[in-house]
Amino acid sequence: MKRLTAILCLFFVWMAAAQAQTLDPITWSVTADSSTPGKATVRIDAKIDKGWHLYGLQLPEDGPNATQITFSLPDGVTLDGPLTPSREPIEKFDQIFSLKLNWWEHDVSFTQKLNITDNHSHQASVKIFFQGCNDQTCISPQRQTLDFTVGSGTLVETQKPDTVTTPVTETVTEGHQAGAPVLPAIWEPVEITAQEAEQPVASTSLWMIFLLGFGGGLVALLTPCVWPMIPMTVSFFLKRSKSKKRAVGDAIIYGLSIVVIYLALGLAISIIYGASALNELATNAWFNLAFFLLLVLFGISFLGGFDIKLPAKWSNSVDSRAESTSGLVSIFFMAFTLALVSFSCTGPIIGTLLVEAATQSSYVGPAVGMGGFALALALPFSLFAMFPSWLKEMPKSGGWLNSVKVVLGFLELALSLKFLSVADLAYGWGILDREVFIVLWVVIFALLGMYLLGKLRFSHDAPTESVSVFRFFLATVSLAFALYLVPGLWGAPLKTVSAFVPPLYTQDFNLYAGGQFEEFDDFDKGMAYAAENNRPVLIDFSGYGCVNCRKMEAAVFDTPEVEKIIKENFVLIKLMVDDKTKLSQPFTVKENGKTVSLETVGEKWSYLQRYKFQSNSQPYYIILNNEGGALTAPAYYDENVTKFVEWLNSGMKAYQSKK
Repeated sequence: MKRLTAILCLFFVWMAAAQAQTLDPITWSVTADSSTPGKATVRIDAKIDKGWHLYGLQLPEDGPNATQITFSLPDGVTLDGPLTPSREPIEKFDQIFSLKLNWWEHDVSFTQKLNITDNHSHQASVKIFFQGCNDQTCISPQRQTLDFTVGSGTLVETQKPDTVTTPVTETVTEGHQAGAPVLPAIWEPVEITAQEAEQPVASTSLWMIFLLGFGGGLVALLTPCVWPMIPMTVSFFLKRSKSKKRAVGDAIIYGLSIVVIYLALGLAISIIYGASALNELATNAWFNLAFFLLLVLFGISFLGGFDIKLPAKWSNSVDSRAESTSGLVSIFFMAFTLALVSFSCTGPIIGTLLVEAATQSSYVGPAVGMGGFALALALPFSLFAMFPSWLKEMPKSGGWLNSVKVVLGFLELALSLKFLSVADLAYGWGILDREVFIVLWVVIFALLGMYLLGKLRFSHDAPTESVSVFRFFLATVSLAFALYLVPGLWGAPLKTVSAFVPPLYTQDFNLYAGGQFEEFDDFDKGMAYAAENNRPVLIDFSGYGCVNCRKMEAAVFDTPEVEKIIKENFVLIKLMVDDKTKLSQPFTVKENGKTVSLETVGEKWSYLQRYKFQSNSQPYYIILNNEGGALTAPAYYDENVTKFVEWLNSGMKAYQSKK
């Protein structure tokens, strides 16, 4: 038991370590080779952290920021051919932008050949504009300038143009680097501790996958393929062993074998395909179309259309192995037999779980999900072996198991539409716009409610003379959910299912206009207005391509309590770090020993976030006083409205106490 506890502790430590976030996921370096007379080869290397990606060199106009690599060459040095990446980027459809995008998910290098027309050495530089993202967040668009030397012979000193800066005020921030713009006092950095700056978004994702897997295992227990196996298997162990202690031990080993089998399956999938390949597969249009058809097939099977079973010789072969062996090996083969026999019921649940785990872009995602699933599946076998008297209280197999299977069939059909929606958006078929999707869900859940009330029957259903209280409440929930969806036909946000339904822009008719604020898009102007009106400032670092920013706006900002507090008490400054509007006068700054050129409005606000708050991920919220000081620790992506309201109230109290 101590060894098992230690293994579990290491497992969860591994989970946490696998989710560690970084704010510098892409680093650059440059090397130059001038060994051939009159020629030079420059190589630019991009090191990309696991789970992150770098956008390609050419992207659609309405998409995210493409990577740009431009050379600044002196007289006597010219380009020789195009810039060549070491490999082609991955190309796939992005649901958020509804565009086909491309990016690199692993380290990549770019090669540029140069012609040198004299016998001297020259100093040159390359400017890189880039943005990195993962499945939880994006770093702000950034620019870097890397210097290099090419040629042979005497070094020719190249006069660089003076750095152009935009003075903001006459106050110089203490400690600001030379060559940077003159900044006002409100730009002065604030102190954010490492603990406060840590973003909690990804740390919960694996726990959610584990809980989803555990819930899926509990659902699988109630299927006709698994439920009857519990008393049969436990009785077998009690009769086989000479003592209850031995029977309990065998049942526990049996449960652990189930966990090992499914956990090994999850690890094998991660090792074979890898995290990035799994994520790519989960968002691939053809894969989603295939999974839609598979779920429809399973749904029809659950409704009683036909039975899906693995070849009988597979389970017979494993079963014979269990009988011909003894000890731990026989128990393991018995657990493997259960996994094969129950496939027709557990297959759809496992498949859906693996798809969800794959979207986390983590190697441990599938293993964590399968571990939770197996734990729930194995738990009753061990518990009933420890307390065999519980078997008498256990509901007998009967028509209720078939009802569970039919309910799962309805849910499979509803879930399948999510995968069809991805393919529909990818190819622009327009067959599953938001209102069509919602109509189908309304019909499915209304029919499910009617089935639970006994108003709808299938050929294999037993006659329903009365409706139990439990079925009545389930029917009420299903019918209420169907009615909840109806306003979505006219544009209601339907926040609880926003992750499933198609985006609002596919809706032909939309009457909804909530969650709108009067806000500033300029930090200096917003701070000046707040000082004049004696109000605290709520800073919202966001981005047009930030998925979690949109989720926060829909789930938190677009609520009456949050909307009222912000409108009545704060000055909201929303800064888009990927705004591509050109600055009237670009300027450069020195940051961490690197020269950073700021040419767009988004780059300016991104620099503000990095310089003042030591952060570059979005969404990022913080409350300031009129001097630019922090009144609270920063807040990140968290859809808990109550928690966000408490955070806003704490900022207001801090502002009043320091006035």
